[in-house]
Amino acid sequence: MCSKSIWHTDTELKEFSKLQESKQTEVCIVGAGITGITAAYLLSKKGLKVILLEADYVLSGVTGNTSAKITAQHGLIYSELMETIGEEKAKQYYQATRESMDFIKNAITQHRIDCQYEEQDAFLFTNDDAYLAQLEKELEAYQALDIPGELTTEMPLEIPCKQALKMPEQAQFHPLKYLQWMLEEAVKNGTEVYEQTVAMKLEYNRQKTVMTKDEHRVSCDYLVVATQFPYIDHQGLYFAKMYAERSYIVSGKWTGTYPGGMYINAENPTRSIRTATLNHKDTYLLIGGENHRSGEKIDEKSCYENLKTFAAEQFEITDFPYQWSAQDFTTLDNIPYIGAITGDDPSILIATGYRKWGMTNGTLAAKIMTDIITKKGESPYKDLFTPERFTSKPMLKNLFRFNMEVATEFLKGKLSFPASKEIDTLEIDEAAITTVKGDRVGVYKDKEDQLHVLDTTCTHLGCEVNWNGADRTWDCPCHGSRYHYDGEVMAGPAKNPLRKISLDD
Repeated sequence: MCSKSIWHTDTELKEFSKLQESKQTEVCIVGAGITGITAAYLLSKKGLKVILLEADYVLSGVTGNTSAKITAQHGLIYSELMETIGEEKAKQYYQATRESMDFIKNAITQHRIDCQYEEQDAFLFTNDDAYLAQLEKELEAYQALDIPGELTTEMPLEIPCKQALKMPEQAQFHPLKYLQWMLEEAVKNGTEVYEQTVAMKLEYNRQKTVMTKDEHRVSCDYLVVATQFPYIDHQGLYFAKMYAERSYIVSGKWTGTYPGGMYINAENPTRSIRTATLNHKDTYLLIGGENHRSGEKIDEKSCYENLKTFAAEQFEITDFPYQWSAQDFTTLDNIPYIGAITGDDPSILIATGYRKWGMTNGTLAAKIMTDIITKKGESPYKDLFTPERFTSKPMLKNLFRFNMEVATEFLKGKLSFPASKEIDTLEIDEAAITTVKGDRVGVYKDKEDQLHVLDTTCTHLGCEVNWNGADRTWDCPCHGSRYHYDGEVMAGPAKNPLRKISLDD
């Protein structure tokens, strides 16, 4: 079974060198996912000098592990937005999303990008009576906002459904093939790309200066932070204004004729369904869901098993050559934070909090930030998505709830001291949280029979990490930091690795 996404199996991405010296540029972009690559493409087209930095490899993060739906149907969102931000801004949210969808379609059509772009109707369905009224309320919001849609009790895909809200003419594609083309164009336009280059902090000299882990510096007029979590969080306290959630996908071969459509249910546990074609030949069904807050004490392997059980029961699929997971952040009001990190410094731009709708939100973020840079701070969507907004009642309510949950996890980790386990009894590919010399540690025995012993205290704000057996990572339940089993940081807000513990006296 392949633990990487289906998108990586038929795409050979160009490799880029590590940054070896200090540089100067007009725009420095940190993060080579859909936002960073699209922004590099747009800015370089306008003649700006761009440097793109990636801590790992291009498209190795969330963008490479997406379900890749290009849709404005972001769950039960429009009725909520009508209540929290009003009809005018809710309509603006839809218009912004439609513009990003049109941008993707036009780029693919105009440049004949071979990325399996297909228009599909999207269905938000339910089998829970409690959600029937919510779907009706969402349809009313569609009608008020001039969004095409209709309620139906029948879907093309024959799965249980009491009611579904259909949004026609949405789309799906192969995200890596699309972004591979875009990155190549950005490079042709002069963009410099550096992989394995970790941005650590921001210095303020005559220009903004990004300092890397290897202490090279990139000076720039504008800094675009297109990482999943802003690595310069101290200015916005985003760790307190978002929470991280993991989701899972399994993929098996579809036999027969697929009836079309993209599907996601309204209730929990989530079930997201679409198809993908591999090597222009075989059709695979992608089934996603099993969302949970990152770092929770949960058997992640059971998340995959639950999705496989669903696939076997509904579609008689029992062989799953591909499975993978991803993590994304949700903001206080379910609207991404896109724009200047603070009003005092419009030259530092961030984009985060896509709530699992990264294909449209990531494209939108690149367009907004390009407008801000090239049009003297102006964008028609600047105010709606500004990271500095804090106006609605739900934002205050969620700020309290998010951070109460963080406080609970912090105390739980500190007070639930683990029982001591004999490290010598660990099997290959097994981990445990135990005690060494009275201290709480995490121990993993890798496939080469080597032990990795780590302090389980997250280096961000001191919560205790938990073991993720499916991905072999240490995950923080407070703010979503993730560490490789050897302690190295995989995802922020943490910047420093977990402390290694020696078993020698």
